Amino acid sequence: MEVAMAVKVLLSLCCVGACGLAVYLYHILWLVPQKVLAKFEDQKIGGPRPSFPYGNLADMREAAAAAKAARASARSSGSGGGGGGGIVHDYRPAVLPYYEKWRKEYGPIFTYSMGNVVFLHVSRPDVVRDINLCVSLDLGKSSYLKATHEPLFGGGILKSNGEAWLHQRKIIAPEFFLDKVKVRGHEPNSNHQHKIVYHWILLVVHIGLIQILCSAVGMVDLMVDSAQPLLMSWEERVDRNGGITDIKIDDDIRAYSADVISRTCFGSSYIKGKEIFMKIRELQQAVSKPNVLAEMTGLRPVNCKIKAINACRFFPSMRNKQAWELHKQVRKLILEIVKESGEDRNLLSAILHSASTSRVGIAEAENFIVDNCKSIYFAGHESTAVTAAWCLMLLGLHPEWQNRVREEVHEVCRGQPVDSRSLQKMKNLTMVIQETLRLYPAGAFVSRQALQELKLGGVHIPKGVNIYIPVSTMHLDPELWGPDVKEFNPERFSDVRPQLHSYLPFGAGARTCLGQGFAMAELKILISLIVSKFVLKLSPHYQHSPTLKLIVEPELGVDLTLTKVQSVCTKRGTAI
Repeated sequence: MEVAMAVKVLLSLCCVGACGLAVYLYHILWLVPQKVLAKFEDQKIGGPRPSFPYGNLADMREAAAAAKAARASARSSGSGGGGGGGIVHDYRPAVLPYYEKWRKEYGPIFTYSMGNVVFLHVSRPDVVRDINLCVSLDLGKSSYLKATHEPLFGGGILKSNGEAWLHQRKIIAPEFFLDKVKVRGHEPNSNHQHKIVYHWILLVVHIGLIQILCSAVGMVDLMVDSAQPLLMSWEERVDRNGGITDIKIDDDIRAYSADVISRTCFGSSYIKGKEIFMKIRELQQAVSKPNVLAEMTGLRPVNCKIKAINACRFFPSMRNKQAWELHKQVRKLILEIVKESGEDRNLLSAILHSASTSRVGIAEAENFIVDNCKSIYFAGHESTAVTAAWCLMLLGLHPEWQNRVREEVHEVCRGQPVDSRSLQKMKNLTMVIQETLRLYPAGAFVSRQALQELKLGGVHIPKGVNIYIPVSTMHLDPELWGPDVKEFNPERFSDVRPQLHSYLPFGAGARTCLGQGFAMAELKILISLIVSKFVLKLSPHYQHSPTLKLIVEPELGVDLTLTKVQSVCTKRGTAI
């Protein structure tokens, strides 16, 4: 009798607990986001109707599946851009079809939701301009996908917000840039907003000085040296195949970029650093799809310490298990290199030293270096390599611009080594890279989050809302760029500086990419050396396949047909 009573009590408690959980989930997954959406509806800002409990996720998956099927059908029928025929640079209908559909239905500002996360999709220029100009710490980096991406980014500078972001930038920026940078005049007073503006000004000054730094520390020579294995390998393949060969360039470009960033980060340990980047590439693939359960429930590590990391393994998927195992391996390798480097002066050991002297514990300093090493990899390696691949594809598709760049390199170098001065004179190459970044920006979105209630461009944005600016939509706006907006035309950059809100390949506002000057130098060096040695044509095997895997990359790679060409632009002044 007592046992039966105990069972009844237990079942009753379980029922009460289940009911309480159901009410809680209904509250956080439906009632809370509905209240936020209602505030936008009061401002005449609408969007697709969400469904419980996943919001608009089902609609997005359905649209993506239909677009994928259409791409497969086009490829099988031979109309999918094979060999360069029928290439369409506007990849939005294929990669982000749901946003295109909603933008046409609801206009340049609309809302949607995924689980309990509310998004404001913004492509109206005045609102985008206000977001770019906002330097308040109340506008931070979007926290959506933070749980999914935790193994890759941790608490590094790419994902942190507020004072934590300012603290990390203060530590990292001096190691990337000249550490004696001053702004003329007096430092702002203690007013919080003025301090933020001051930090933003310093950031802009830092970005402008990156080219000086590259020259000062021999970074150009390092980049040229890193390109030699790629050039020699391609020359051997061309010679071995009778003067012409087809090459899928992606892995070779990634190897070059990995070599550059490895030498920069790890100094004499750069070979082991390249092993780290191979694992981080695997890690990127492992976290490229959202962990919907983690994002909806909000279960994620509170910090980046090892004990907290174990908590995130609650989600028992094979992909999640693989991601955290790769994180563990990468962490071990990074810390081994830092400890082995001793007096070797490299970027990561310098950052670790700065972090260690900032009154933080060893464990926190180690977490800091691991997370930001992975952030530097993603921002400085993968994005640059993908941009180089897109740029070479466009040059293969447009021989007239390839010839202009080749002639410019010949004229600027005149048999001398590539250096920082010659890079600054390569105007045609700069325009080609800028146009590549306009048509194929690595980052699909500029993502922000209202950490407090904000008003931007006349729109009241409630606390917690994620703001997504579609970079490709801003880059393909005919009102901003003209009627030929979907065509490859580097000439548009010849004498016009893009408006602040119209060109966003390196992000926007106070969080503009710190390494954009470094990336541009790396791209200029690689592409100038390649076009000086080879004539590029799109291979008949090339299939145009933009896809979004954290960044917009060619899913099936870039296939080029190469033949050799004579040039005088060399590594150490010797004609080739």
